Amino acid sequence: MIPRYAVSTGSTATRDERGGVAFAGYAAVFDVVDRAGDVMRRGAFAGAGVVPLLWQHRGGAVGVLASVAEDARGLRVEGVVEDPELAGLVRSGAVAGLSVGYRAVRVVQGARRVLEAVELVEVSLVGVPMQGLARVEVVGVACRADALPSS
Repeated sequence: MIPRYAVSTGSTATRDERGGVAFAGYAAVFDVVDRAGDVMRRGAFAGAGVVPLLWQHRGGAVGVLASVAEDARGLRVEGVVEDPELAGLVRSGAVAGLSVGYRAVRVVQGARRVLEAVELVEVSLVGVPMQGLARVEVVGVACRADALPSS
């Protein structure tokens, strides 16, 4: 079960009429082998900015990301799921996977494909993440996306 805590957005925004839900988590974790045998390295997302938030790597945006940044663990994202149905699934913990869509820029091929630099294209909420530790970790109070601070 996913622990439930309030996401600190720095905003006093409250639930909007669309039923959005704020969340935070890791879309990629460094130095962990994914189900395809790939490994993402620290620095792979250097310079990445905010990208669309999709569902299962398809279709239009289902919300917005307010923050996309590397830290010591991986690529941390914070945002709001605006699609009411998906927001309910995230809120309940039924959907907790995150995944990145990218174009490989620098790859070292050995026993594993090591991604040293990528161009981040999108972040998706997914039912089954390619990387098991890429998860929504915090689900907070619903808020309006336009009330989130810019990063």
